[in-house]
Amino acid sequence: MQSTTSVNAASSFKGNALAAFSFLLWGLMPLYYHFLPNANINELLAFRILFSVPFMVLVFVLMGRKLPSLSQLRADKRSVLLCGLASLIMCVSWYSFTWAITHGQVLAASLGFFINPLFAIALGVLFLGDKLTAAQKMAVVLGTCGISYMVYSYGELPWLALSMGSFFALYGLCKKFIRFDSLTSVTVEALLLMPFAAIYLLWLWSSDQSVAISAALSGETSVLLLYIGSAPVTLMPLVFFALAIRATSLSMIGLMQYIEPSLQFLLAVLLFNEHFDQVKAVSFALIWTGLLLCSLEALPALKHMRHMRHKFRATRHPH
Repeated sequence: MQSTTSVNAASSFKGNALAAFSFLLWGLMPLYYHFLPNANINELLAFRILFSVPFMVLVFVLMGRKLPSLSQLRADKRSVLLCGLASLIMCVSWYSFTWAITHGQVLAASLGFFINPLFAIALGVLFLGDKLTAAQKMAVVLGTCGISYMVYSYGELPWLALSMGSFFALYGLCKKFIRFDSLTSVTVEALLLMPFAAIYLLWLWSSDQSVAISAALSGETSVLLLYIGSAPVTLMPLVFFALAIRATSLSMIGLMQYIEPSLQFLLAVLLFNEHFDQVKAVSFALIWTGLLLCSLEALPALKHMRHMRHKFRATRHPH
């Protein structure tokens, strides 16, 4: 019994560390895209899709895993179709996110990921039959109030944040119905879009409209490398997250996911000097309050995990 407990605790600790590291990488991502101000987002998305495939192949090789075979994909055509749908949904979310952080809107990106759990809760109720707890109901109400106050004050919807949050939640919902493991599904998603990305990049090159290739031909190879690097930079945290989710609890994942938008918020205000006015302060405060209530509700799960960790340490260092 002690041996099993030790293994479970060790696995949980490893999962927590991997999850925290993945959210840390996601949170620091604006620092990378800060070197691509006013980037051509269409071309950047195409490069990201095209070079995702060789990167994922490398991940499979390094992990000693076999790549998904054609027979495996044919055996579950429904999951392949859902991977196609998930890839299109992710494109919208990623496009919005990348546009935001390359056009001085890191605060909008932060807001998008802060409100993402609220969209995820709503989708869970609508499509998965989830029941809301009291804290989740309050979080939805407060989040709605925060967005409504911003709309009332600015006279327009925060489209970037809403598109990021909603489409990322839709992506998560879609993944619930895909029977492939996380790494396989990410690879299939990239494979399905790769031909379209390649054709688009060839068209840009042939019509002399490619920003990255033109820069490289002019001697600025760093721009091309940054465009290509968008694939591993965005996929590395996803790989760590895929490994983490198998070894830790969803409650811990839910709590740690706020590392990402919190870092982006700090970068936007402290490093990029984005304007943080009273309207944003009130809206963020309402959303943060709701998320704090959900986090406090998950504390019993954290206490259980701490108890398991103490047991693990006791078995390693018996008195």
